[in-house]
Amino acid sequence: MIDKNDFGPVTRSRRRATITSAKSEIVKPRNGATFGVSSHKSGSKTQEYLPKNLQLREDSKRKCDLYDKMSSCHKLQESMLSSASSFKNYRGILNWCVVMLVLSNARLFLENLLRYGILVDPIQVVSLFLKDPYSWPAACLVIVSNVFILVAMYTERKLAMGSISEKVGLLIYILNLTVILCFPMVVVLKLPSITPVGGAFALGIYTILFLKLYSYKDVNKWCRERMQAKARSLSRSLSCPSTPSSSSSMQSYVSYPGNLSLRDIFYFVFAPTLCYELNFPRSESIRMGFLLRRLFEMLLLTQLLVGLTQQWMVPIIRSSMKPLQEMDYTRMTERLLRLAVPNHLLWLIFFYSFFHSSMNFVAELLRFGDREFYRDWWNSETITYFWQNWNIPVHRWCLRHFYKPLLRRGASKLLSQSAVFFASAFFHEYLVSVPLRMFRLWAFMGMMAQLPLAWFVARFLRGNYGNAAVWLSLIIGQPIAVLMYVHDYYVTHYQEDPTVTEAL
Repeated sequence: MIDKNDFGPVTRSRRRATITSAKSEIVKPRNGATFGVSSHKSGSKTQEYLPKNLQLREDSKRKCDLYDKMSSCHKLQESMLSSASSFKNYRGILNWCVVMLVLSNARLFLENLLRYGILVDPIQVVSLFLKDPYSWPAACLVIVSNVFILVAMYTERKLAMGSISEKVGLLIYILNLTVILCFPMVVVLKLPSITPVGGAFALGIYTILFLKLYSYKDVNKWCRERMQAKARSLSRSLSCPSTPSSSSSMQSYVSYPGNLSLRDIFYFVFAPTLCYELNFPRSESIRMGFLLRRLFEMLLLTQLLVGLTQQWMVPIIRSSMKPLQEMDYTRMTERLLRLAVPNHLLWLIFFYSFFHSSMNFVAELLRFGDREFYRDWWNSETITYFWQNWNIPVHRWCLRHFYKPLLRRGASKLLSQSAVFFASAFFHEYLVSVPLRMFRLWAFMGMMAQLPLAWFVARFLRGNYGNAAVWLSLIIGQPIAVLMYVHDYYVTHYQEDPTVTEAL
């Protein structure tokens, strides 16, 4: 049935209900921002009034939000220099450090010029290598090293053909490698015409040759063992590849014993690596622009090294002799700290000049593809990480031909690491004491001291503290060894010379 009230007279309450329903049909939510067509009973005044009302509400809300933003200026956050803060952009502080470093060293440079004048002498540099311009004993010593290269190659050829046994070949290699280390040492010690710098250069060449030929022996032995075992199903060794890879299809590959040629062994001798392979990664072409930039860096940095040594380091070393003789520890410490800055700066320049400029120059000239000569040693948080990353060619050789063979023979990791440091200490002392013609073991003890230092830093120092300890050992450790050797060299050779004594 139909309710009577539906057809009753239109009262005031019913009119209100009608208007409210009409509004609900016209006005949509504000987020929609649309308005429907009014019903038949809604007039034009209602259509004009509703948008204006909504606009006023929106303006009022915007003003309230703006007021809230202006009145609320604080929020929960950490200070930028706090360890809990996520802020990491310290580029401005780094630039400030660089500016302060430049200004402080500029002051030291001006002070040095005012006190000593200009001490750079290119003629004196030549005298460091040659005592007699018509006698080149160090260069002749380097030329003789080709004999040992030929002995190694012809020994490998005989071993590949089966003309000699493995034991005889090993005996020849032991004799050849022993002579490589002993022959230049005897010549430098017995021949007075070889200067300390020339002797160090010749001994460095022979040391590199020793490491290269040792790797040459090992890799060719591995290839013979692989051929004899006929392990076709085994994974191909990087040292003895039999088929070319798809990434380097343009390169001509060789396999054992096709690698036993003069061209192959002399390419390896000049290549910037100590680890031998039958097929090195090769670049497609020589980039002349890159080559010229590296050559320019080599020439510029060599002149900078010589100039800074003569102008900055030599005066400090000379002034350090008297405190060392008198054992004045306060002045000795002061001289040590004065020497630390130029010594470390020269070491950094030498690192860039040798490991980046020179080795990239040789690699580009020979189209040698593997250019990883160093890693991020400056971020080292342990001593071990530094020694593993600052000289990659030596690290790879130690890992491949010394450390891993010791582990395979049952040695512990600690014993193997100690043996690696011992071998490194021996070669450091060999390259310093023999050219100076005196044996003080400062370099040897400095290298062996890295073992307890590495344990201490790894055990008690972490993160930035470990990195600071690594930098401190580099900045302070090297000038201590320099002062010790210079003092002993002066005492041994020039203490009784009155002219040198007066100059100091």
